[in-house]
Amino acid sequence: MSFCVRIQSTNRKFKVEAGESILDAALRQGVALPYGCRDGACGSCRGRILTGSVHYQNDLPPARDAGDTNRGEALFCQAQPDSDLVIAANEIEAASQLAVKRLPCRVASIERLSHDVMRVQLRLPPTERLQFLAGQYIDVLLKDGRRRGFSIANAPEDDAFIELHIRHVPGGSFTHYVFHEMKPRAMLRIEGPLGGFYLREDSQRPVILMGGGTGYAPLKGVLEHAFHMNERRAMHLFWGVRSRRDLYHQDLIESWLKQHAHFQYTPVLSEPMADDQWEGETGFVSDIVLKYYPDLSGHDVYTSGPPAMIEAARTVFLKHGLPESRMFSDAFEFAADTRNKAAQVGLPTA
Repeated sequence: MSFCVRIQSTNRKFKVEAGESILDAALRQGVALPYGCRDGACGSCRGRILTGSVHYQNDLPPARDAGDTNRGEALFCQAQPDSDLVIAANEIEAASQLAVKRLPCRVASIERLSHDVMRVQLRLPPTERLQFLAGQYIDVLLKDGRRRGFSIANAPEDDAFIELHIRHVPGGSFTHYVFHEMKPRAMLRIEGPLGGFYLREDSQRPVILMGGGTGYAPLKGVLEHAFHMNERRAMHLFWGVRSRRDLYHQDLIESWLKQHAHFQYTPVLSEPMADDQWEGETGFVSDIVLKYYPDLSGHDVYTSGPPAMIEAARTVFLKHGLPESRMFSDAFEFAADTRNKAAQVGLPTA
């Protein structure tokens, strides 16, 4: 048996299946209700039951106090409906509505994705979760006060870990540590979520996603969220790298192509090696975007990668009809120990 939940302020409705919490059902269907730990310990998901009733599957959650019932309040991460509900809750529609947290975390796993890219999964404390929008980033806080920003490569529905794709940068002390010294269970401190780069779910325009190098990471999170939401808009991923060895996750992308008819993928090599035997697109990835879409006036474009790539793309895309308000960018570059401009203005850094 399932029950219908309606949010009073927006009239948004979603279904809750038997044995499912209100929060889990909302997130599953793309309704971004606030939360912190998803364990009933912090109270961040607290809201009001205006009509209907709920129960808790196990013991009362720690953050629920004696007055909750009298005030009609419930912890949505633990509460399960007994009937159709009308609730009072704040839907999160923009990054500015999310709480930015500083949290300790442990390295859960390290996996080499390519010759110079490492996948790092971070596990938060059992009583904490990081609520974020698809495409945002976090800062890793180093002991000497410096920061290193990395885009979140997983979708917000899959928040048991924070997934990062970290490229090795010659001379970079943190990336050297990641590639040569970091071990599972190592401790890090992070701050996030950060940034205004995230999927605009209120748009009906077809989507072009253009990534350079590890700029693929936030686009992966955006795509996985869109697939989870059963987004039906056309989506075309263009991924620009130097040579064939820089492409990773090709099996994953192939699975997306098989599962989602509205998704397309075009890899682009700027400097293919002789043994690549490459028959695909070559050159600048922005030129290839325009080869496929010479008129961008009806699209949303998400770009992620080096600032020079994004600024060049912005100039030419606007000339081809893209409204400036429909280009969303995540620019990042390596932050040297002396601090470069990208780090100073808070851009994601590798």
